[in-house]
Amino acid sequence: MKRGISFQLPNTDKYDSCLGDVLKPIDISTFSWRVTPVESYLVVNDELDIDKDLFETDNEIMEGADLKNLLENNVYYIIFADLQAYPKGKVSEIETYEEFVESECELVLFVVDSCYTVIYCKDKEKLELLYKNAAVFGFENIQFITDENDTRTRITAW
Repeated sequence: MKRGISFQLPNTDKYDSCLGDVLKPIDISTFSWRVTPVESYLVVNDELDIDKDLFETDNEIMEGADLKNLLENNVYYIIFADLQAYPKGKVSEIETYEEFVESECELVLFVVDSCYTVIYCKDKEKLELLYKNAAVFGFENIQFITDENDTRTRITAW
């Protein structure tokens, strides 16, 4: 069974809005998002500003409309990112695939070392759309994560 997809984002010196592109097939605004504070920075005046965390928030929960605006209307540099999508108001904590399956979490996305990207998604139609979207944007080494090839014990960036 397909659990998710993995791929590599282009690792360039150019700053962009790549997570907005990655999540294009998903209506980000319909979810509440658990955002684990990691290493992701805003770019201000074409300069990386390490004092401006992309996910600067008082808590780890962001409403979808706020996240959508942040990801689609800013330029940023992702080193690590860890996002989980839940039905509005139903956020919990998960760390393993088994916890993901048993929870109300719909999607997990994490980026490691600026390019290695993993998405777990319960909705198989959305998973197919995410896969096709990754190909359209030219992401590299796109593959499905399945029951047979998934060796992760945790589904977090850390």
